[in-house]
Amino acid sequence: MLKLVTGGSSNGKSEYAENIIVSSGIYPRFYIATMEIYDEESEKRVAKHRKARAEKGFETIECRSGLLNLIIPERSAVLLECMSNLTANEMFGNCGKDGVKERILKGADMLFRRCALLVIVTNELFSDGINYSDDLTQEYLNVLAEINRELAKRADKVYELVCNIPVIWKA
Repeated sequence: MLKLVTGGSSNGKSEYAENIIVSSGIYPRFYIATMEIYDEESEKRVAKHRKARAEKGFETIECRSGLLNLIIPERSAVLLECMSNLTANEMFGNCGKDGVKERILKGADMLFRRCALLVIVTNELFSDGINYSDDLTQEYLNVLAEINRELAKRADKVYELVCNIPVIWKA
């Protein structure tokens, strides 16, 4: 089963996604962390997330890019956090922009085939009303939008967290 959790920044996506995995009762549980740690603020965010899931039975796997190369035990529960970071890392990392959407979706499909439950967290970055004059930022947003649409098509359930309230878009 594939579940997609989206929403704006600090709307409770991580906790909601973790609770989906925990309530499933499925073991082993893996948390695929995609965030690049660049500064003190990002270190604090990572520490906050690790503390929040410390007693929930997750094994953390750091995967900032190259999702397709991961080996996850079959029939496990996996939380991938988050697609926005993974897309940026892939797009602006060593592999470059060409084929980024295809690489990420192949990796997500591989996880989906292996897992009993896959929960993917992504960000809703498209309703802020800002028109970005920077072509590279706009290109990133377009690629992320395409990935999010494809994941939503594949997903069994899609949730959007708004003010920490889940809105079910696909059940």
